Amino acid sequence: MTAIVEAQAVLTSAVLAQDDDLRAFALDLHAHPELAFDEHRSVAALTRALRAAGFAVETPVAGLDTAFVARHRFGPGGPRIALLAEYDALPGIGHACGHNLISAAALGAARALKSVLETDTGELLVIGTPAEEGGGGKIIMLEQGVFDDVDAALMFHPGARTMTVRGSLAATRITMRFHGKAAHAAAAPHLGINALDACIGTFNAINALRQHVRDETRIHGIISHGGDAANITPAYAEAKFSVRHRRFAYVQELKERVMTCARGAASAVGATVEFEEGLAYAERRVNHVLAERFGAHLEAQGERVLPPPEVGGVGSSDFGNLSQHLPALHPYVAMVPEGTSAHTPEFAAAAASESGMRAMRLAATALAQTVAELLTSPSLLEAVRDDFRSAHSSGGTA
Repeated sequence: MTAIVEAQAVLTSAVLAQDDDLRAFALDLHAHPELAFDEHRSVAALTRALRAAGFAVETPVAGLDTAFVARHRFGPGGPRIALLAEYDALPGIGHACGHNLISAAALGAARALKSVLETDTGELLVIGTPAEEGGGGKIIMLEQGVFDDVDAALMFHPGARTMTVRGSLAATRITMRFHGKAAHAAAAPHLGINALDACIGTFNAINALRQHVRDETRIHGIISHGGDAANITPAYAEAKFSVRHRRFAYVQELKERVMTCARGAASAVGATVEFEEGLAYAERRVNHVLAERFGAHLEAQGERVLPPPEVGGVGSSDFGNLSQHLPALHPYVAMVPEGTSAHTPEFAAAAASESGMRAMRLAATALAQTVAELLTSPSLLEAVRDDFRSAHSSGGTA
């Protein structure tokens, strides 16, 4: 027990020793936000830092220019444990999901582990996963075999509540393209077919659908094209929808009902509609053993770990697909007051604040300590695997 306590203290010191550098790194990414699949500067900064620390870096991977895998082998055999880095930002509001802090925490934990962990077996990976915000980078990398031999994958997310057990909603995205017929809106409106009316009718039909769906269903959309001029009957309109629920199977059912709404609205005005479906995000499967160990390391730093809210407050992520494939950890560390939502200017500002840096430091330390245990304790890793197998057989998520 004394050796374990001493090892964890050494890792804590190794993270703290990087504090100025990790702050500068997180602030630099924050000041230069990049959108999904276009995170070239962020990836260059991450891979440069990892190479300088002695990691072997491969990029691009899985056919994605902004994906990478960095490796350090401690010795032959043993487990392969991955730290995940996210780094894409949001349109218009930058790092309003705090991915700059996620990357910084992964970098800090990885460098601490490589510099001080004493083990003669196992491999540490840092996997750079682009386009979490709708692009599904992890799904693509999963399908391309990047995670095939990974025993466990860990990351953290900044939030409004420190909690280690939290599910997510399964989700899918649909782009709807409505086609009508242009006409002079004043001189010959009877010759036109209004694609925008079909689009608006779709929103109305979905609003009528809402009272007849299961609890925790989320259907939200925008009109991304509504015509070119007020005096031209719109021949083309476009809408983008996201459909979510706690269970992936029900999302697939909802998707068909939403598409039926669009077909009916298009038919009502004589228009047609075509669909483009995005990648489907599965619900997140919680690994309770990983969550307990990460939470214990947070509490050892004086951070209080809370249970998740009983209702609501969950989004969707491509991490859900990963968690269905292998044991995985996606906890939250608070950096904003409860009630403050991600994907807002307030959250973006916090990702460059002292509270954001504190969350990053706490998470980097707890990540390093949890990964160290996984690399050096076969019994813990087996318990993690057992939890995953148990959840898989029962279909559990949280």
